[in-house]
Amino acid sequence: MEGDDRSVSRRALLAATGGAVALSTVGSADGDDEDRGTSDESDSAWSDRLRRCPEATVRPSTTHCRRASTDGCSDDHPATEALQEEVRKSLERQYPDVGAIIEKGYKPYFDTVFDGDDDDSGGWSHWLNPEYIGDDETLNPDRPESILVDNEWWRPIGAMFVAARDGEPIERPPAVYGESGGGERCSPWHSHTGLPGRFAWWYYRQVYGDAYRNVDLRLPCRTPCLLHVWTVPHPDGVYAHGGPPRGNRGGPPAEDPGFDTDARPGDDELGWDVLPEEVVPETKPDEWRARLGL
Repeated sequence: MEGDDRSVSRRALLAATGGAVALSTVGSADGDDEDRGTSDESDSAWSDRLRRCPEATVRPSTTHCRRASTDGCSDDHPATEALQEEVRKSLERQYPDVGAIIEKGYKPYFDTVFDGDDDDSGGWSHWLNPEYIGDDETLNPDRPESILVDNEWWRPIGAMFVAARDGEPIERPPAVYGESGGGERCSPWHSHTGLPGRFAWWYYRQVYGDAYRNVDLRLPCRTPCLLHVWTVPHPDGVYAHGGPPRGNRGGPPAEDPGFDTDARPGDDELGWDVLPEEVVPETKPDEWRARLGL
């Protein structure tokens, strides 16, 4: 999202506040009418949409989940060290390369906000597994709902856990430690209230909706609760929201991408154009954003 918030189209604000996404079923809108589909809305209806998602923003933003707190979190706490090591071993054993990630059913989403060459935190992607999001487990290192992959080295650099049961958000996800009292409590779950993150969740539910029940055509007011565990050094800690600097992601590049491609890790950027055809969705996120005027 570029430019000042005041220049954002009403359609983008409509989406940001949880308005119905009618374009998802009818295709692109007429480019000559920026606000087509919303011009006949009454002021009352517009106010109702704003009240529905009071925390929603157009720009990226996050908020703590219910009863979540990072006050007691420490990278050298035994529970944090154990969780990070379990995630690291799981990635090395089960998801050593992109091919293995694909075989396990993960779906790519090249959604990083900071993707410019001049931004040191860009160049990584989320891969989500609809089956694991749709099960009843949470915070299982062997079945992470999302794997975080560096797009230059083609290597996993961490996992993201999604607090969901049967595909639906869990209101109060479990703490990493300190749940029963007796010491500091660490529950670093966060939720995205900004438009980019909420659109990403909506997109996955649309594209892989057969893994869920009652998929809503409206953008959600927030994403489910999320928790990152980085397996590479991060200046902001193991549970940091944003990606680690490029220099912290290790190397050398993956020796074998794990699938047939002419692209080479370390030389070519991991993206839609180098993946097997069966992995690439018919309509990519950027195309949906253009259709919705976001």
